[in-house]
Amino acid sequence: MSETDAQSPALPAPSEQNEPRMAAGRTALLLAIAALLIALAAAGMGGWSFWQGQQLQLQAQAQLAEQRQLQQEWQTARTESEQQLAATESDVRQRLEQLPSQEQLAEQRQLLQTLQGDQQHLAQSLTRLLGASREDWRLAEAEHLLRLAILRLSALQDVPSAIALVQVADDILRAQDDPLGFAARGEMIKALEALRALPQPDRSGLFLQLAALREQGERLLHQPPQFSQPAREAPQHASEERVWEYIWRKLSPYLRIELNAEQELRPLLAGQSLAQVRLALSLALEQAQWAALNGQPQVYGAALQQASDVLTGYFDTANPAARSLRQRLAELAEQPVSVDTPDLRPALQSLQAYLRQRQQARGEEQPATEEAP
Repeated sequence: MSETDAQSPALPAPSEQNEPRMAAGRTALLLAIAALLIALAAAGMGGWSFWQGQQLQLQAQAQLAEQRQLQQEWQTARTESEQQLAATESDVRQRLEQLPSQEQLAEQRQLLQTLQGDQQHLAQSLTRLLGASREDWRLAEAEHLLRLAILRLSALQDVPSAIALVQVADDILRAQDDPLGFAARGEMIKALEALRALPQPDRSGLFLQLAALREQGERLLHQPPQFSQPAREAPQHASEERVWEYIWRKLSPYLRIELNAEQELRPLLAGQSLAQVRLALSLALEQAQWAALNGQPQVYGAALQQASDVLTGYFDTANPAARSLRQRLAELAEQPVSVDTPDLRPALQSLQAYLRQRQQARGEEQPATEEAP
């Protein structure tokens, strides 16, 4: 080996020279890829930012449009409210212009006071007149009640109704509390006490009792029984004794033998005769009913006597039904059907005199009242 060869350095191998180059290429490739990724990421971020900007711009435009619409509506409402306020203000001004002035108000206030005074005066006068007229109506009612009580006593002798009517008339006079009516009320109380002292016959009760006796008479007063025997045919060939027996059997129902000859003999009632007697008894009792309701003592006594005579003359006294009916008629004949009614005309005349005194006193007070205003 030469000296030149010994002084020259040793050259590396080819594989050792290529390794740095390969490492540098790899590094460059990685840097390129990283740069590409960074560029792609930046492009994505830019696109997303651009899209977000577009969305924000659209929202801003929508909000701006909504704000403009709200502003237009507010302006419209404001315009309408201003118009309404102007119309109301004009209306108020017109009403204020129509109101009267202070002088007119003072004049109207004075007129109102005058009108209120006149109204109070008229109300007092009306109250006084109505009160007087109401008292007159009540007193006229009392007079009418007295007239009605006199009519009930004279026509029907209805004592309870007369007492009630006179009592109501006395209550009216007591409510008046007028010293001028003292005499009239005294006469009315006298009449009332006289009515209360009278007996009060039960006319409706007598009417119903007589009606029950009528039904009892028609039901109990029947035809006396007849004794009957079975009918037999007469033999064709009978002796003379059997013929007399047959004739006696035929005639015996129509004959009656009275053993007590000293007693009064009465015919047997049957058929039409019995109906006529019952009708006479019913008519007599009806007449007694009418007399009891109308307060006719003479007619009442005569009718009951007629009914008793019919029972005595046509029916046997031994009959318990007829005897009981005749006894009841005798008891009812003792019942009073009329009373001696007192005279109520003095009470009526005293009340009429009191009414005339009230009219005279009112006629004297009326001119003084007219001069007072």
